[in-house]
Amino acid sequence: MLHKNRFGFVAVCYFILSFITLLGCSGNGSGLITDGQETSVLWDVTVPVAGNSWVVGNTSETESLISNAGMVNWSSAESRIRTHFFMESTGEITLGLRARVNSGEAVIRVTVGEASREVTVSNHYFESISLGRFALQQPGYHWVELQGVQKTGERFPDVKDILLSGVADTSTVTFVRDDFYWGRRGPSVHLNYEVPPQAGDVQWFYNEITVPEGEDVLGSYFMANGFAEGYFGMQVNGPTERRVLFSVWSPYQTDNPNEIPDDYKIILLGKGESVNTGEFGNEGSGGQSYLKFMWQAGNTYRFLLKGEPAENQSTDYTAYFLAPESGQWQLIASFRRPHTSTYLKRPHSFLENFWTTTGDRSRRGLYGNQWICDTASQWHELTQARFTADATARKGARLDYLGGVDGGRFFLQNCGFFSDGLPIDSVLMREATGSAPEIDFETLPAE
Repeated sequence: MLHKNRFGFVAVCYFILSFITLLGCSGNGSGLITDGQETSVLWDVTVPVAGNSWVVGNTSETESLISNAGMVNWSSAESRIRTHFFMESTGEITLGLRARVNSGEAVIRVTVGEASREVTVSNHYFESISLGRFALQQPGYHWVELQGVQKTGERFPDVKDILLSGVADTSTVTFVRDDFYWGRRGPSVHLNYEVPPQAGDVQWFYNEITVPEGEDVLGSYFMANGFAEGYFGMQVNGPTERRVLFSVWSPYQTDNPNEIPDDYKIILLGKGESVNTGEFGNEGSGGQSYLKFMWQAGNTYRFLLKGEPAENQSTDYTAYFLAPESGQWQLIASFRRPHTSTYLKRPHSFLENFWTTTGDRSRRGLYGNQWICDTASQWHELTQARFTADATARKGARLDYLGGVDGGRFFLQNCGFFSDGLPIDSVLMREATGSAPEIDFETLPAE
C-alpha cells in the first residue's frame, strides 16, 4: 500500500513537470526553453507573424505566404520576410522564433539592423528557437528579417511568432496583437476641418489633392471631400487602374446592401460619361460611383461637392472632378439620400490603405486650398483642421501615422513603420491664401 502511494505521488509529479515543459515549448510568451546558445530564455513578448509581417517588395508573395496561421509555404531563398514591432527602450534583447520545418532541415539568415546570423531549424513540431542577442540602438520601429539560405526539405520553416526576451517593460512594446486584417491595412488618418462660425448653411465644399511622386502606393485612397453621409476622392486600385470614387451611405444601417428597404435606398439622379454606378457594402452600405482614370502623381486634382435638401425630406449630393489633363469640370454622379434633410456637415479628408499586402509601405498626400460656399453664395476658407486617426491607431496597434502642414498645404501620411508620429487630436493650421476658387456654378455639367 505504501509502495502504491509513492508510485502515485511520483506519477503526479512527473505529469506536472511534463505539463510545465509543454507550456515552455508552446511559444506563448511565457515559456522557459534551453538551446545550444542560451542556458535558458524566458520570453517576455510574443509578436504574431500573422499581423506584423510582409515579404519585402512583393505584394503577391505576401498574400500567398502570410495568413492568420502565420507564415507557411515558404520555398524561395529570394524572399525576405520582415516582422515589425515598436520599442520605446534601447539596449540588448534576446530574439527567438516559434517555428518548424515540415521535413529535413533548413538554414535561415536572421537580420536585425546591421547584424545578421544564420540559424538551423530541424524540429518538425512548433518549438521556441533562440536566435541570440541583438542590440537595438534607438527607440522606434524595428524589424526582424528572415531569409532562406539552404534547405534539405521542400520548404523553409513555417513561422508563427517572433519572440522577445530581456524587455524590462513589456507595455512599451507595440505591435498588432489581434484584428489582423485591420492591423495589416494600417492606421487611417483624417483632417477634420473647422468651419468658420460666420458661415451659413454649407452648400459647396471645394478641395485639392496632390500626391507626391512615389507616394501613390497600391491600395491607397486619398479622400478629398468627406461629409457626414459619404466621401469623394481618388484611389490606386491596381498597377494599371486608378479611380475617382464618390459614395453616399444609406440611412439604413447595414453592411449588406441587399438588406436595405426600398424607401431607404440611395437614388441615382445622374452620372457623368464613362462613370460606373451601383451599390457598395462591407463598411456600411449605399450608392457608389467611380470613374476609371489614371491620375498621375505630382499633378493637382480638384474636387467639388454640392449638398442641399430636396423633396420629401431627402438630400441631393453631387460630385464634380477637374483634372489638369482636361481642364474641365466633369460630373461624377448625383445621388439622393432619403430620410435626410440637410446641407453639408462635417467636412473632412482622410488617407487610408485598403490593401493588407501594402500595409508596410508609407504613402503621403497633400491636401490644399480648402473652401466652403454657403447658401448666401459667400466663400469661406478652411485653414484649421484637427488631426485624428482610426481605431487601429487609437488602441495602439500601429503607431505609423502622421499629419502636418507642408508648403501651405495640409498633409497626411500613414503605414511604412516610420517612428515620428503625431499625437491624435492635434490641431493643425495652414496659411490662408485669400483666393477663393473661381467656379461658375451655372456652367457645371448637368446632373
